[in-house]
Amino acid sequence: MIWNNNTQESEETEVLVDTDTGSAIILYNDDVNTFDHVIYCLIKYCKHTEEQAEQCAMLVHYKGKCTVKSGSEIVLIPICETLTEKGLSAVLEEL
Repeated sequence: MIWNNNTQESEETEVLVDTDTGSAIILYNDDVNTFDHVIYCLIKYCKHTEEQAEQCAMLVHYKGKCTVKSGSEIVLIPICETLTEKGLSAVLEEL
């Protein structure tokens, strides 16, 4: 007879789950900022390409608002705050 003394060790692991359903930075039109300033800010702070930034600026101008970035709230809060500090009308909304 062969005895198998296999012992299994149980290991506890902690799993961090992102429960954030997602958020978005919404940029609103205003009568203060120039297209160049808006485009510059979108490229610098939202990491848009020049083409993306131009399209968003046009949408904001003609539609009144545009979602310029979406993702985790933790990532978006400082970006939204920076856009606001630079004079843009940006708000963070849950999706």
